[in-house]
Amino acid sequence: MGFWSPRRYRPGCSASTSPPRRDQVRGGCGSLLEQHGIYDRLTVTDNLEFHGRVWGLGERERAARTEDLLRHFNLWDERGQLAHSLSRGMKQKLAIARALLARPPMVFLDEPTAGLDPIAAAALREDLAVLGASEGVTIFLTTHNLVEAEKLCSQVGIIRSGRLIALGSPRDLRDQQGAPRLEIVGRGFTDGTLAQLRARPEVAAVTAADGRLTIELHEDGEVSPLVGLIVSAGGSVEEASRQTATLEDAFLGLVTEEDA
Repeated sequence: MGFWSPRRYRPGCSASTSPPRRDQVRGGCGSLLEQHGIYDRLTVTDNLEFHGRVWGLGERERAARTEDLLRHFNLWDERGQLAHSLSRGMKQKLAIARALLARPPMVFLDEPTAGLDPIAAAALREDLAVLGASEGVTIFLTTHNLVEAEKLCSQVGIIRSGRLIALGSPRDLRDQQGAPRLEIVGRGFTDGTLAQLRARPEVAAVTAADGRLTIELHEDGEVSPLVGLIVSAGGSVEEASRQTATLEDAFLGLVTEEDA
């Protein structure tokens, strides 16, 4: 599954030039693949120093960029430590800092939070969101963590057996799996109440069974008027919850359709 936030940029190419060569495209990309690629016997700073030289950054730029990234990822105090002494989460942060070192317009991250504990994973997601916004970089994120994709990405692509089967914003993909609905538990739901609910413009359908009302809505909107209508009609509401499809629901629905 691939997820990304789009940006109008083609590395090494402008509207008036020919398409970029492969080396130009690669030169405009940073990456963190399955293996983090950190040199364990170098210090945190030396890892970035080495890659900065490879990218051709000048001495001052290397030093300034290294400090900025290490401070952002809370690694500045560990800058003199050998990389092998870092935790897995710290190594992931260092690897992402390395990928961003030369300010590439696009960064590819493959499962950046895989293997991290929940606290470290949440912190890294927050770092990525802040850094992506502040640096204006497009982050192409490959992940099986649908919660992560829903939180981070403005565009989501779902890949099945090597084929792109869906593309859109998280909300667009969720909406494909059905409109939001209101679940109400209570009693006293008369036929007259149901008729009034069905007559509301925001209501698509109403079903009642075993003291539970399911109200399917046309679109997002206020649900308090519907609850108020039920109560004013003599019904009793014990619990009301608004439910929408999650990105996981969308993924499972799309994959099921594709398999069928």
